Amino acid sequence: MKLGDAFFNWLQMHIVSQARPEDEAAKDTLDFFALILVEDHGVSNLEVLPIDDPMKIWIGYDHEGEYHKHCFDRESAEKLLDDINSNPIYNNQ
Repeated sequence: MKLGDAFFNWLQMHIVSQARPEDEAAKDTLDFFALILVEDHGVSNLEVLPIDDPMKIWIGYDHEGEYHKHCFDRESAEKLLDDINSNPIYNNQ
């Protein structure tokens, strides 16, 4: 999996996990993408940055001894959560 794809998948699952803390499948999937980032790409200290930007979501991480920041389109990153929330089969709690 390409690094950019792994970051985006991790970010989407982070958003879902934050919004649905009882969702064990979301947590497991988040952990899976975190493992890919660590083991396959050497990423560490991955975090969503508290930057108030209505259009972007920023992440920060260490890679090869350097700190990096990367942004993703907020609407794209939140789409999975929107899709889950709009599907009644995922909301029978």
